[in-house]
Amino acid sequence: MTNSFWIPIRLSLEIASVSSILVIILGMFFGKIMANRKFKGKVLIDTIFLLPLVLPPSVVGFLLIIFFGRNSLVGQLIEWIFNQPIMFTWWAAVIASTVIAFPLMYQSSRTGFEAVDVDIVNAARVDGANEFRVFMLISIPLALKSIISGAILSFARALGEFGATLMFAGNIPGKTQTIPTAIYVAIDSGKMELAWVWVTSMIVVSFLMLICVNFLKSK
Repeated sequence: MTNSFWIPIRLSLEIASVSSILVIILGMFFGKIMANRKFKGKVLIDTIFLLPLVLPPSVVGFLLIIFFGRNSLVGQLIEWIFNQPIMFTWWAAVIASTVIAFPLMYQSSRTGFEAVDVDIVNAARVDGANEFRVFMLISIPLALKSIISGAILSFARALGEFGATLMFAGNIPGKTQTIPTAIYVAIDSGKMELAWVWVTSMIVVSFLMLICVNFLKSK
């Protein structure tokens, strides 16, 4: 295989891996905060967290441009710190994938934390464990199946992200061109054999990940 074939695969794996790390951290953090708690405005916050799951990726990409673009305060701050805009960079692809994949991890981890027996958690607190130890030694192990399932689904979603990435990070070969955008270009240029190889690789990876998720749910 030529180098042009492997570069989008490498970029996709790198971007999806970094996005997954961010998504796992953020999803577990907010999932724990939102689990088994009732407060004013919870439904609104929960809806905002899940919104990227139902919004068209092009809408998410548009909102990222508005929030991180050169005309925004955040975009100007980033450009001032790093001496370059965030758009059309490798990190823009990471941000787009993270935003799109976050709801899957958040929803899965929140469900897992809500299923943890409150009596076990309270017993650990009575025995003198602080909140951090309770979270690390009690909540995470008991919710581990849901956390792993969410992580796998989030990685698969980040790996297949197209619309928001194309709008916010562009389709720069060797820089932001992932497998989905490479497939689009290959089809547009009539390179069907190359497109088929990329499509097949995505199907195989996604299939294996779904098998892992279903295996965890069945245990």
